[in-house]
Amino acid sequence: MTVLGSYGRVSGEVPVGYRVKLDPGMVTTVALRTGRPARINGERLATGPFGAIVGRLGMRAAVATPIVVEGHYWGVAVAATSREDFPPGTESRMAEFMELAATAIANAESRARVTRLAEEQAALRRVATLVAREAVPQELFAAVTEEAGRLLGAHLAGMARYESDHTVTVLATWAAEGEQHPLVPGPWPLEGGDLASTVFQTGRPVRIDDYHGVPGRIAAFVREELGISSSVASPILVAGRLWGVLFLHSKQTRQPLPRDTESRLAGFTELVATAIANAQTAQKLRELADMQASLRRLAMLVARGESPEAVFAAVTREALRHFGNGTARMIRFELDGTATLVANEGTTGPHVRVGERWEGYPPTGLTATVLRTGRAARVDDYRDIPGGEPYLAEGLRSAVAMPVHVNARLWGMIAVGSGHGRLPPDTEQRMTEFTELVATAVANAQSRGELIISRARIVAASDEARRRIERDLHDGAQQRLVALALRLRMAAEPSTAGGEPRTEMADAAAELMSVIDDLREISRGIHPAILSNAGLRPALRALGRHSVVPVELDVRVDGRLSEPVEVGVYYVVSEMLANAEKHARASVVEVSAETSGGTLRVRVRDDGIGGADPVRGSGLLGLKDRIEALGGTFSVHSPAGRGTTVTCELPVTAGGGYPDTHPAG
Repeated sequence: MTVLGSYGRVSGEVPVGYRVKLDPGMVTTVALRTGRPARINGERLATGPFGAIVGRLGMRAAVATPIVVEGHYWGVAVAATSREDFPPGTESRMAEFMELAATAIANAESRARVTRLAEEQAALRRVATLVAREAVPQELFAAVTEEAGRLLGAHLAGMARYESDHTVTVLATWAAEGEQHPLVPGPWPLEGGDLASTVFQTGRPVRIDDYHGVPGRIAAFVREELGISSSVASPILVAGRLWGVLFLHSKQTRQPLPRDTESRLAGFTELVATAIANAQTAQKLRELADMQASLRRLAMLVARGESPEAVFAAVTREALRHFGNGTARMIRFELDGTATLVANEGTTGPHVRVGERWEGYPPTGLTATVLRTGRAARVDDYRDIPGGEPYLAEGLRSAVAMPVHVNARLWGMIAVGSGHGRLPPDTEQRMTEFTELVATAVANAQSRGELIISRARIVAASDEARRRIERDLHDGAQQRLVALALRLRMAAEPSTAGGEPRTEMADAAAELMSVIDDLREISRGIHPAILSNAGLRPALRALGRHSVVPVELDVRVDGRLSEPVEVGVYYVVSEMLANAEKHARASVVEVSAETSGGTLRVRVRDDGIGGADPVRGSGLLGLKDRIEALGGTFSVHSPAGRGTTVTCELPVTAGGGYPDTHPAG
């Protein structure tokens, strides 16, 4: 109980504000337990909790009467005397007097409640107005903290936000008039039994009426630096997640914050939560719009045909702006298992050399992990992994990397780093959509570069084929035709050598037939005659019959296909049979071709030594260019010692030829 009024000699011993725990031996306890006036005198009075005070004042008797306000025990009135006892009837007289007192208290408390309710509603309206006009967060936090502290009678008030690294940061503070508030923003570790730590653990309102023995650095600061004795805190929940805490401090040792402070504080935290949720929604919309703008800028770079290097640099700039606060890098994985740093934005160091091999990365770091797993990776603190020193020297503490898959292959990764603690836990999720679209941009840029190269190869191959035909005609058929013309001219003139014209003409005719055979051989290399005359199936059978390596043929193609498709497939099979004979050391070649669903599927497989690589073989590259120019796909699978398999797919229509959407090839 708390003493609210004191009169007479006892006021020096039991002043206003004096607090004491109720005890069974006290006359107040007896009155409250029975609901009726109670009297204690003699030894019983001297042995209770007030025994020492009774002895000093010489009190001999006491009467207590409960005060009932609106049906509830509100308190008790106590009278004590140094006489032997009170006269008879004292209890009833006190009871009548306390009924009048109860009425007065009820009226006063009703007025106080009305006044308090009006003040509270006014404060909440002011805060709600700030929320409605979308005030900046810092203005709102300061206003809420001041309104709550002033309304609820605190000496100090504050608002703090929980961080992802298990700390709390003070965002706003307020102090009553004449009070100093040296509140340190933090971040403070959540390690003890203080308000912030307990709210974080329970998610519920918390009260501390005595800081003695409360562990932790926050509690020590509140107790020793601020001189606080009583505190109340209420959680701020945003979208069902614990966002922060609103807290009040009081320095009154004998009169802590009222018991309804927690419930009254909840009204303010609900408004703050609404404002934060609105602000977060607006922020997310701005971020989404900003993200879309970034992706549009990247798409424009690709559409304009910018170089891959320019695209990579733009991608890292956008990644740094959206996700990192230290650095952003793009790394390409090479076929030999190494990695190349292709773009960098932000921090740098001796190990950061764009365009060179990315070396020195720790085996437990991001690059090695993504290369090994093909999945996203995270380092929350480079101090915790071996080999993290170069990154710490850059000023980085944490990083997240996302793989970039291009055409179902792990092409590389994008990494963002932070120098200010751990990156948010949703960084990977936020980067996923970005990297997927970036992968498309990279694929487009890469495809365009490959298309330019393949076109150059096609032009070079065409030029080489033309030069070869010219050379064959010049060195072969043309020279022989010139010689033949000379012989015919000599045969037409009168012979001085005694030769027979008939014999000369016969020899010339034989030579002419030989030249015709040469021209047919040359034309066969330009366009196989059997394709024009009979179609793909007979042409493939003819290739099988002329092959040195045995061929197992399975062709399920009905009718004729478009001429470019038939020629493309013919040259694929012809080239692979030649490779099987010259390089693969194969004992058998399997050739299959089948049309279904508007697609021609061709597969050529040998059982040779394998190890064929289109990058190193111009013949395979030429075949790939030819098939892709027809809108098809060309793939090579050639593990060492396990043979080589080439697979092609080309679009065709049911009656042959190209589908309507097929690009010109």
